[in-house]
Amino acid sequence: MPMRHLKLATVGGVLLTAVLLSGCNWVRALKARDQLNKGVGAFRNAQFQTAIDHFQTAVAMDPTLLNARLYLATAYAQQYIPGGDSPENIKIGQQAIDAFEDVLKMDPNNTTAIASIALIYFNMKKFEKAKEYQRRRMEIEPGNAEPYYWIGVIDWTVCFPRRMQLRKDLKLAESRDPNKPEILPVLPAKAQAELVKENSELVDEAIKALQKALEIKPNDSDAMAYLNLMYREKVDIESDADARAADLKQAEEWVDKAVALKKQAAGRGSTSTK
Repeated sequence: MPMRHLKLATVGGVLLTAVLLSGCNWVRALKARDQLNKGVGAFRNAQFQTAIDHFQTAVAMDPTLLNARLYLATAYAQQYIPGGDSPENIKIGQQAIDAFEDVLKMDPNNTTAIASIALIYFNMKKFEKAKEYQRRRMEIEPGNAEPYYWIGVIDWTVCFPRRMQLRKDLKLAESRDPNKPEILPVLPAKAQAELVKENSELVDEAIKALQKALEIKPNDSDAMAYLNLMYREKVDIESDADARAADLKQAEEWVDKAVALKKQAAGRGSTSTK
């Protein structure tokens, strides 16, 4: 066979192989999307294990199918019981985290995956890890109030039990009437110094984060409610009577604003149903 014809035959063979491979990949991609669609149907019917099976097959057939990976991680997360500390439950939670991390390998700025990991870590009581991922959200979405709100929630979740346990250990009562907050006795100097060391940075961080959340979303009654709670945490790390009174006043103002907004929302809701 002349060299020219040999070259043409070789090129033709390469092209044919490429076409066949392309066709195979196309068929696999179609099958992967079919598995994805079946998984979504099962997911919407709360058949999470069936959905997981379909999503795993979809990912195996087409590793580039980002939605299949995201749904797979979300299906794992649906099986995790928040706060449950059994080894099996913790394993499921970690499985969900790992699956969301796979999403981030393909799409590092996927905020759904980042927010989901942060929430799982929060429910696992791994608060520093939860804050790490909320801070990643802040970098990607600086105009989103939610991660700032979550920093406040996480910090309060850490601070409140510490303060309550300290007062319990010292046999110091809380407010006698929860509807009428009062200035509590100042903690003994040694106990207060311990609380300041443990909580002061978190209190400051939380207040700033919640104020930023309200700067972005001014009518967020939930952020207002947590600002109220954090100012109450601030009271016990203050030794000056005027500062303590100012903190309590701030707390009461924020809770009043939150209650007023909730009443307005409830009023609008009842009007719209008439």
